[in-house]
Amino acid sequence: MPDGALKFTVAAPRSAARLTEAVLAVAATMLLALPALWNGFPLLEYDTGGYLARWYEGYLVPSRPAPYGLLLNLGSLLDFWPVVALQCALTVWVVTLTMRSHGLQPRPLTRLAIFIMLALATTLPWIASVLLTDIFIGLAVLGLYLMIFRAGDLDRIERTALIVIIALAAATHSASLLLVIALGTLAAAGAWLWPALVPRAALKPVTSAIVLGFVILLAGNFVVTKRLAWTPGGYGIVFGRLLEDGVVNRYLDDHCGQRQFKLCAVRNTLPRNADVFLWGDETFNRLGRFDGLGAEMRTIVLESLADYPLENIWLAIRAAARQTVSVRTGEGVLDSIWHTYGMIEDHTPWNVPAMRAARQQHGVLHFEGINRLHVPVALLSMLMLLAPLLLALWRRRTDSITPLAASVTLAILVNAAILGPLSNPHDRYGARIVWLAPLVVALWLTQRRETETDTGK
Repeated sequence: MPDGALKFTVAAPRSAARLTEAVLAVAATMLLALPALWNGFPLLEYDTGGYLARWYEGYLVPSRPAPYGLLLNLGSLLDFWPVVALQCALTVWVVTLTMRSHGLQPRPLTRLAIFIMLALATTLPWIASVLLTDIFIGLAVLGLYLMIFRAGDLDRIERTALIVIIALAAATHSASLLLVIALGTLAAAGAWLWPALVPRAALKPVTSAIVLGFVILLAGNFVVTKRLAWTPGGYGIVFGRLLEDGVVNRYLDDHCGQRQFKLCAVRNTLPRNADVFLWGDETFNRLGRFDGLGAEMRTIVLESLADYPLENIWLAIRAAARQTVSVRTGEGVLDSIWHTYGMIEDHTPWNVPAMRAARQQHGVLHFEGINRLHVPVALLSMLMLLAPLLLALWRRRTDSITPLAASVTLAILVNAAILGPLSNPHDRYGARIVWLAPLVVALWLTQRRETETDTGK
């Protein structure tokens, strides 16, 4: 065979494979962007305006690091569509890497079927289509898994890109930063205790991602405030959870006779809802919000933990348990998010016509029907995550899916253990990570089916 003909026969399949991968990537990206495309505008949430306003207002607010707000401002030039495109494309890329590491590279139709399942039966497209940091937390979990357990399947560019994605997750939300640090710490403990299961070499890129996350966070906050500053609000968020659980009122009843707190005068009228108190109550505004009440809230949080340790332990366990099963899609994606509307109208008015024309702003977006599917799928998938783990224990050997199932199970539990006690259980906090469970279950069932086919069962 002539050399030219040989080169053609080799190049043709490669070109066809590249074309297939490109078509699959575009199709999967469009699937994840369907909610925004149907809406006619990226989805908005309560917190979107808080991120967007950071650049224009020049100061930091609780739980709104500046880096994601800077990204929103860049995307606002084209009605925020670049942000949705980036979020969906990064999700497709990380999920595709995960599928490839589990042997699905030669099976594009199987991969497409999994993306269709994720788009229809999980919250994934809804968090990829909303202008919020939530999508990055699941990508960080998959990124950590790939770098720790599947690093040999990645090239240098892929490993570097995953480090950047994990760092972005850590830099764009305080809860994501805590989760990444917690999972990195657990990985370090695992590498020390069971080096045969958790390679110690993986700790270097994990540490690099965390350090880079701190750098991006501080750099973004510096761009906004012109000084090195940490994102505020930690004690205030915990205070809200203690208020809702009745601990704050008990503490004030016990101490207002001896201490001069601003809150003492209003303790009998405080709402027993953290979100109402922090974001919609005139009393909080009148007393100075986080700046005016910051010292009091910090004191009450710390001293109430010392005064009522057993009660606080029980309340934290209960909150974590509630958070584990709080997974409904769409929390905060409403048509009455006036703060976000106001921030767009004030700071990026060129986005207003498209925003006002969107279906969300006309009150036609509802999640009741969607959650009749999403919630059972999420809860059942979390239960099914235990199947490969129990099977591995019964057989006394692991397969390729065991570390992934263990990683996602651990991430879901750690996420609930952090966010439930610190910030009250919210469906949004569970939904943004629970889509990993159906993905893992789909990969496990696919592998089992192929194994049974290969063995003739």
